[in-house]
Amino acid sequence: MTQAYLDHITETLAQIEADGMMKRERMITSPQGGQISVGKREVINLCANNYLGLADHPDLIEAAKAAMDPRGFGMASVRFICGTQDIHRELEQKLAAFLSKDDSILFAACFDANGGLFEPLLGPEDAVVSDALNHASIIDGIRLCKAKRYRYANSDMTDLEGQLKLAREEGARFILIATDGVFSMDGYLAKLPEIKALAEKYDAMVMVDDCHATGFMGPKGAGTPAHAGVDVDILTGTLGKALGGAIGGYIAGPQPIIDLLRQRARPYLFSNSLPPSIVAAGIKALELVEQGDALRDRLFDNARYWRTGLEKLGFKLLPGEHPIIPVMLGEAQLAQDMAAKLFDEGVFVSGFFFPVVPRGQARIRTQMNAALTRDELDRALRAFEVAGKVCGVIT
Repeated sequence: MTQAYLDHITETLAQIEADGMMKRERMITSPQGGQISVGKREVINLCANNYLGLADHPDLIEAAKAAMDPRGFGMASVRFICGTQDIHRELEQKLAAFLSKDDSILFAACFDANGGLFEPLLGPEDAVVSDALNHASIIDGIRLCKAKRYRYANSDMTDLEGQLKLAREEGARFILIATDGVFSMDGYLAKLPEIKALAEKYDAMVMVDDCHATGFMGPKGAGTPAHAGVDVDILTGTLGKALGGAIGGYIAGPQPIIDLLRQRARPYLFSNSLPPSIVAAGIKALELVEQGDALRDRLFDNARYWRTGLEKLGFKLLPGEHPIIPVMLGEAQLAQDMAAKLFDEGVFVSGFFFPVVPRGQARIRTQMNAALTRDELDRALRAFEVAGKVCGVIT
């Protein structure tokens, strides 16, 4: 490697720093939870995807521990060689039943699930129509397939219909509409009833990434399709958020789709199987979620209380019903400064800025979870008031 190239990389990093867009990781020294330890400090955590507060749940920890003695630490192989245990199929079947699908298939992460979904299912004669604000994993997965690509403005049903009409006029054999169920930077829900109606009108299929909904949106936490009262063809999701917060993703759908993915989805074929401890904890997490109405009620009570408190303080929020509640700040450096001041006040949050969100739309994305107490929320609101005034966001 030449020094000239290393100098080029160093200059790129320096520009990222100068633009106020350098991401820094803070070391947590405790389990994930409503309160966490960062070094020797105890802070309230408002930026984890731990929606139901299960990341440190004793039943999940016990399930993971109990799986290791009889089943080992790791599989040391991919699924089709010698990496499948009976509990892998048990979790897949339980996920499928929970989501009202024929079957499901596990991946190391939902990024891998989305990355492996499109290429085996769609050829150059086909088309995929994608929401402009879809997650990076959907974008990357679509890039890997040979289907014609169409994009519609976020949740713009007129534009979606225009793209579907264009795909049909250009001779697409099969069309797949791809959307997030919840757009994670904004907390907006996809317009699934309208999307489904357009799919039926143009003989298209619908795929939904439901990572930010599975476990807590809709009846029994079955996700955005259940919340909207519609059925979609393919669901992707994660074990890494509401379902325990570890790692692992999945695709759920019709049996022939899942069967073909087992044969041809490259991240599935060429990545190690999930460890037994993760699988066992995933099974237990599903049991807790299916009985988790009280947790879901507490989560949405917290979300309403938090949103109301921030609005009373004068912060600019994006509207919505989801536990993702973004505080809009505009510039990257302001988001960084606000996050730093909040940490000084005992609240752990992160600033989000380009390229994660568009330029000029930097924010602090707060996220509620069922483990947060009313006292913790009140303390966090006081911290936001102090930090907001110091940073000139509110008066």
